[in-house]
Amino acid sequence: MYDRILVPVDGSPVGETAAATAIALARRFDAQVHALHVLEVGELPPGVEDDEAGPFETQGQQALDEVSEQAVEAGVEVTTSMITGDADVHRAILGYVDEHDVDCIVMGTHGRQGLGRLILGSVAEQTIRESPVPVMTVHEDTGVPTEFASILVPTDGSDSSNRALEQAVGFAAATGASITGAYVVDDTVVRNGAGMQVAMDALEDAGEETLASLAERAADAGAESIDTTILHGVPYRAIVNYADEEDVDCIVLGTHGRTGVDRYLLGSVTERVIRLSDVPVLTVGGPEPEE
Repeated sequence: MYDRILVPVDGSPVGETAAATAIALARRFDAQVHALHVLEVGELPPGVEDDEAGPFETQGQQALDEVSEQAVEAGVEVTTSMITGDADVHRAILGYVDEHDVDCIVMGTHGRQGLGRLILGSVAEQTIRESPVPVMTVHEDTGVPTEFASILVPTDGSDSSNRALEQAVGFAAATGASITGAYVVDDTVVRNGAGMQVAMDALEDAGEETLASLAERAADAGAESIDTTILHGVPYRAIVNYADEEDVDCIVLGTHGRTGVDRYLLGSVTERVIRLSDVPVLTVGGPEPEE
């Protein structure tokens, strides 16, 4: 399923977590790791000219060397590259993906930009928006799975979440992981009153129908079995809490849902799950919007 896994590195702690996750994933898939450092010459500190970027190249090379050493110790084939980018670092990353037939990207949700930026407006978000391949994101405190034995697939019945399911099924087939499909009933939208129970029952019924469709799609895609569960509460919190309580190794999500393509990742459930999850989150792009 994954033969070539790309991990952009910048020497930051979250980059180190991403590298460790990429290596763990590569071991599971017997894949090659491509470690990439993008030298942002156009964004060097004031007073540093492009032709004086040597120290920054050295920092990048150190980060690449560390990934290479870790991969070799883990028995994973690795190749390292340093390329010069510009203000659009994500385009340099995606150009590498295209040129080297990369199957999956593993990256941190922040790096040199700092914790305050997180996903919003970052290289990670831009990469997720435009990537033709799945993107696995981690943050500095993400636990690095060794087995990827259990996968959580939240669904709202959208095309994007169906594509995420297909990715999860392929993942499970290659690793033997278990899959749990989850539908979140957002009971915070139901007001107290005479019709409250009726409204809750309707939401529950919609969830059951969506999960039944999910299980059918999983079977059609070749999944041997899939568990399903209905969760309650604010969607992103319910997903994150369930993953924590059930020791899930990876969450697989579409980049947009029934809120529409125009909202994409920004401000969505997916973004908030990425911000808060203690396990890697694999995002899968939805169908291209019609022009």
